[in-house]
Amino acid sequence: MTKLTATTVKGQLEEIEFIKKVRELSDKIGHIKIAMLTTSDAAGKLESRPMYTFEIEDDGLIWMFASKDSRKVSNIEANPQVVLNYSQPDTDLYITVNGTATVTTDPVKIEQLWSDRYQVWFPYGKTDPNLCLLKIVPEEAEYWDTPDLLVSQIISLVKNTLAGNPHVEGENKKIEF
Repeated sequence: MTKLTATTVKGQLEEIEFIKKVRELSDKIGHIKIAMLTTSDAAGKLESRPMYTFEIEDDGLIWMFASKDSRKVSNIEANPQVVLNYSQPDTDLYITVNGTATVTTDPVKIEQLWSDRYQVWFPYGKTDPNLCLLKIVPEEAEYWDTPDLLVSQIISLVKNTLAGNPHVEGENKKIEF
């Protein structure tokens, strides 16, 4: 359970609303471990690459390990605006997150997230001089969650047709942080 830090009722209600949004996003992303991280270089050229992401906690931050000498790090230093795209095609779930990234070498966070499986990329372990973290603060997320069963899609189509409404497949929602 997350402890609220605001000292006023209004502030606590805002914190609760924020945590609800974070948990909604976390519930959608929870089973998806790889996101396509899109950055732009100093000239504005977009570049995407797959990145492992960690579970989102109630603070809403998205964390990734990176190499200090990588293009993604220099791109973020030139322009911190990033996009993360998650997909789970077998259940027709697609999520995009727009946010601001920073590069950090916070040893406490590295210790918290570290696992020996990352030694492949960082041979000196959690003290590797090339190891850093990307900390992404989500600003907006949008997801498309389509029922994966053909039967539920047909039922939805029939219900909407009978009601005179346009057919809408699944749920599409935008979350503002």
